[in-house]
Amino acid sequence: METAPTKVDSERRGRIGILTLQRPRALNALDLEMVRDLTAALDRWDRDDRIDAVVLRGAGDRGFCAGGDVRGLYDTLTGEHPEQVDTFFRAEYALNARIAEYRHPIVAFADGITMGGGIGLAGHASHRVVTERSVLAMPETRIGFTPDVGGSWLLARTPGRIGEYLALTGQSVGAADAIAAGLADHHVPSGRLDGLLSDLAGGVDLERAIGAVAIDPAPGRLHVDRPWIDVAFAQHTVADIVDALRERPEDAAQDTAAQLESLPPTALAVTLEAVRRARELPDIRSALTQEFGLVMWFAMTQPDLIEGIRAQLVDKDRSPRWSPGTREELDDDLLDQAFAFTPPVPLGL
Repeated sequence: METAPTKVDSERRGRIGILTLQRPRALNALDLEMVRDLTAALDRWDRDDRIDAVVLRGAGDRGFCAGGDVRGLYDTLTGEHPEQVDTFFRAEYALNARIAEYRHPIVAFADGITMGGGIGLAGHASHRVVTERSVLAMPETRIGFTPDVGGSWLLARTPGRIGEYLALTGQSVGAADAIAAGLADHHVPSGRLDGLLSDLAGGVDLERAIGAVAIDPAPGRLHVDRPWIDVAFAQHTVADIVDALRERPEDAAQDTAAQLESLPPTALAVTLEAVRRARELPDIRSALTQEFGLVMWFAMTQPDLIEGIRAQLVDKDRSPRWSPGTREELDDDLLDQAFAFTPPVPLGL
């Protein structure tokens, strides 16, 4: 009987451990087996004094990790035991915290598409490398959900109001804007990654090795758009943000207002509050705990998550029917409901 191919390759090469996500056809999207394999490898190497650092990368040249297995999430939510959806999130969040607090430096090669759960891996690493092919985003609102995997923690610590902007719109950014937003640290051309890996394996000092191959990325957009982003996304509510965008002269601001009008009102309201509350939280574990409560609230009480995945990935009609469909229909105590929700079993990080 043939053995199923592994979805995560783990090897020790010289002075480093290397973890390679091996689902290139699925843009290395994470499932529970992969999360557990990554965790087991990190646990093993944590006790290994021969390891100077761990490199985290994805197979193929299209994506580091496009996120979690959202289709698998849909199948669980529409199956006989939707309450079991917490199994994946518990394991994933524990891995996110593990990466953020790891004993050894972790160097993430966020080369290509890096979204959602991919941000949960790369965004919490000690050394976050992007390339000219990198595309980073937290696009959860587009499927009636909210940024998780510690995404609210990362977005809450971006300059100005970039965090609210990226969280609400799900806008993707390239290398320069990822660095400007604090989601990445270094830009290294993709063609130099193998050489960097060899240097690290050979015991070259981590900072010196990255510094030798890092270059300035091509200019991004955020420095141009910051004036209207910081004004509009500082407003109190989503409705106020849209109104402020409508008052701006920039075409990009008008486009953003139109985009927000098309996104699910529930996800937008909760996400705005989540990012702002995350600014006051003391650590990544607190943010993950807050996110877990929200994730389970969406999964167990809100129809938008199933509908969003259906429209984007199942039927692919790109015509979700949000419930409610307008901001005016939201319950006055919506945020109280969401943030007071108690999962059947706490996250327990």
